[in-house]
Amino acid sequence: MSMPDGTTDSQIDDMPTVPIPARHAVTTFDAASSRERIELKPPLVRAARRGITGAFGLWAHAATAVAKKLDWFPRVNPYVGYGTEEYSRLICRTVYAPERSEYGRATRGIRGMLTIPASHVQVRIRIDETPLETVQVGDRETYDRPGNSPDIDSEYAISDRSGYLDLLADHHLEPGIHKVSYRVNGRKPVTSHLYTIPSSAKVGVISDVDDTVMITQAPVPWKAAWNLLFLNPFKRSSVPGMSVLFNKIADLFPDAPFFYLSTSPWNVEGSIRHFIANHGFPEGPLLLRDLDPRPKSFVPSGPQHKLEFAEQLMSDFPDMKFILVGDDGQRDPTTYATIARRYPGRVLAIAIRQLTPRENSPFGMSTGLTATQPMPVTDVPVFVGTTGVNLMKTMLPYLATQLDL
Repeated sequence: MSMPDGTTDSQIDDMPTVPIPARHAVTTFDAASSRERIELKPPLVRAARRGITGAFGLWAHAATAVAKKLDWFPRVNPYVGYGTEEYSRLICRTVYAPERSEYGRATRGIRGMLTIPASHVQVRIRIDETPLETVQVGDRETYDRPGNSPDIDSEYAISDRSGYLDLLADHHLEPGIHKVSYRVNGRKPVTSHLYTIPSSAKVGVISDVDDTVMITQAPVPWKAAWNLLFLNPFKRSSVPGMSVLFNKIADLFPDAPFFYLSTSPWNVEGSIRHFIANHGFPEGPLLLRDLDPRPKSFVPSGPQHKLEFAEQLMSDFPDMKFILVGDDGQRDPTTYATIARRYPGRVLAIAIRQLTPRENSPFGMSTGLTATQPMPVTDVPVFVGTTGVNLMKTMLPYLATQLDL
């Protein structure tokens, strides 16, 4: 097959490279936490959730049929990966899209929310032009519990029922930013960054997005929905002073990776990525939420999603201490206090941006309202402020004393 740029399959496949082994990751996409498992829910909840997942399955089936009638075919939406010198975590999604569509343009969120998943699609992946070779260990896609069937090697990775693909690749890469390319039949390869974090990095930053770096007014559902779905992406506002704070933290800890957590769905990843770049925040992986109902685990709550990903990062980087940045508009104080309690000595500091009364009010009222969440109760230093400038005044002097970690 000839690609639109004139490259043929044979030209791409004949490159003399040694494949990188990769395995499917067991993550929040496919592993239910103890709080989520549907068999532990009351009968009425189980019945309701199964009804919703069944309805979503019917919608996906009907939408797929319409997409095929329109001659749409699978495309890859690549998300930014991360890892160490020894492994990388790669995330992407296969969706149906018109022939000339491209991923990554800054568009209103409603367009992303109408994405039609393309399930069980074969994807070829390369890191710096070296192909990945996926491995399914026996009949279980895990690292350490092989099943009874033989191992299966493949030059393709295959997306799941909702189009997601989440891989762990075993390899050796130099620290820095690498390029990952994803390709499905009939499409030009698409690329994304892979942040390889040096093992010498001792500090990392985990930051919420909504109302921490980007004003969305998440405590007010209809305002949050408008800002997420319909607002022109170029008109979204940054929390004053937060990009300056983040860049000063990056100056103090040059090797520090920045991870951005959000309860927003993966459908709007491209829009949030544009916001981070356009407003001068340090770039880094976005870890968002899957809103497609899962048969075994349904949809994770926002706090549960953040807690699971934070715990994943704690496991991924066992020698790293983290600065946790969030806001008091949802449950970040409680979530971060839980992380600090579960991982003693691993949280360097907590920064909580306090929402203004106007941001907490459905009608913009600015009196008689207080923060929706109390400050976290923990032995870890907690810094609060309504803007990045407020936080800088107290937080940066403390962080400057921690440079010898």
